[in-house]
Amino acid sequence: MINFIKYTKVYFIISIIFLSIGIFSMIKNGFIFGIDFTGGSIVEYKLTKNVNETNLKNKLKLSSIEIISINKTNDKIFSIRTSPINEDQEGELRKKIKDVFSTNVEILRFDSVGPALGRETVNKTFIASLVALAGILIYISFTFKKFSYGIAAVFATVHDFLILLGMYSLMTLFFSAEVDSLFITAVLTTMSFSVHDTIVVFDKIRDYKKTSALSIDILSNKALTETMVRSINNSLTIILMLIPLVVLGTESIRFFAAALLVGTITGTYSSPFIAVPLLVIFEKKK
Repeated sequence: MINFIKYTKVYFIISIIFLSIGIFSMIKNGFIFGIDFTGGSIVEYKLTKNVNETNLKNKLKLSSIEIISINKTNDKIFSIRTSPINEDQEGELRKKIKDVFSTNVEILRFDSVGPALGRETVNKTFIASLVALAGILIYISFTFKKFSYGIAAVFATVHDFLILLGMYSLMTLFFSAEVDSLFITAVLTTMSFSVHDTIVVFDKIRDYKKTSALSIDILSNKALTETMVRSINNSLTIILMLIPLVVLGTESIRFFAAALLVGTITGTYSSPFIAVPLLVIFEKKK
C-alpha cells in the first residue's frame, strides 16, 4: 500500500501553481470568443495560388464587408471572420478575392450566427455549468449518503474547470484559440470525466468503511493504491487518441482536442490528488 495522503500539501501546491498561472492569464489576456458567442460569419476559402496573408487583409479591408480577422490555416487555405453576412455578400467577397489575386476560389466552409443567438449561447452555457455542478453535488451526496463526498467531488470538478479555462487562455494568447461551442463541449466532457474517476475511488473507500474500522487515511490509501493503475491506463487510451488530433487535426478540431487533452490530464490528477485528500480533511474535521 502506498501512502498517497502523506503528500497532500505537495498536491495542493502543484494545483495552486497551475491555478495561479491560469487565472493570471485569464485576467490579463482573456479569451477570443468565436462567432457562436459574439455573432458574425466565418468563411474558409481554398485558393489555387499562394497569397500573402497581409496583402489579403489589406485588400479585403477596403471592401464594404467588415473583416474582423484573417487566419492562414494552410499554404492556400484562409479562414476569414466577418460581421454577419448573407450568401450574396459571401459571393461578392469570393469574387473580389478571385478578381484581385487572379486565382480560383473554392469555398470550404460558411457559417453565420446572429448577435442574439450568440448571447443566448452564453446564457445557456452558464446555466448548463451550474446545473452540472448542482447535479454532481446532489447525486454524489445522495449516493454516498454524506455531504462531504459531494463537496469534495465538486471542489475537484471546479479545480479541473478553472485549470482548463486557464490553459485555454494561454492557448488563446500563443495560438489564437477561440472559445466556441466545441470548447464548451470539451468543458462539460471534462467535468463528467473527472467525476467518473472520483466516484470509482469514493466507492472503494465506502466499501472498505463497511468492513473496517481503520482511519480514513489508511482506507483512502488502500483505495488509491488499488485504483491508480486502472485510472492511469484508462486515461492513457484517451490521451494517445487525442495527441494525433492535436498535432495533425484541422484548426477547429485541433483546439477541441487540445482542450480535451488538458481536461483528461487534470481530471486524472484531481480525482486521487484533490478529491480524496479533501474528503480525508472533511472527514477528520467531523
